[in-house]
Amino acid sequence: MTSLETMQDIGDILQNRVLLVALAACLLAQFLKLVFELIVHRKINIRVLVETGGMPSSHSALVTALACGIGQTLGWSSPAFAVTSVFSVIVMYDAAGVRQAAGKQAKILNQIIDELFQEKPEFNEERLKELLGHTPVQVIVGSMLGFVVSFVAAISFQ
Repeated sequence: MTSLETMQDIGDILQNRVLLVALAACLLAQFLKLVFELIVHRKINIRVLVETGGMPSSHSALVTALACGIGQTLGWSSPAFAVTSVFSVIVMYDAAGVRQAAGKQAKILNQIIDELFQEKPEFNEERLKELLGHTPVQVIVGSMLGFVVSFVAAISFQ
């Protein structure tokens, strides 16, 4: 593959509207986490821009915008829309189910460690990450955001 072909491939990726809109929805959701953090806790926490969990779910925004973009460009009855829709449901179920449960378990394990090793300051293990998943509301809001971003983009690209 020549460098000219590589540049053409990069150009093709950068012109993929479905991909760009899905990524825009994800980035907007991450930015909104910063806004929610400021409103709720009255402080700026830049870490929320790269952490999992929180309001709204950027994973849900990403996969919903992706599925909607595929439906808009290839058709709502296309196999590609079916695949991305199933993929979206799996991602959102994982975010609200499996990862949320893992976060709750991490919180309990951290409490147990704190209680068991209070008198042993030499025990210096890193705490488990507790905010891994999303509440169902965070997933729904993220999905609605992805839907809106996708449809606003479709209207503006016409």
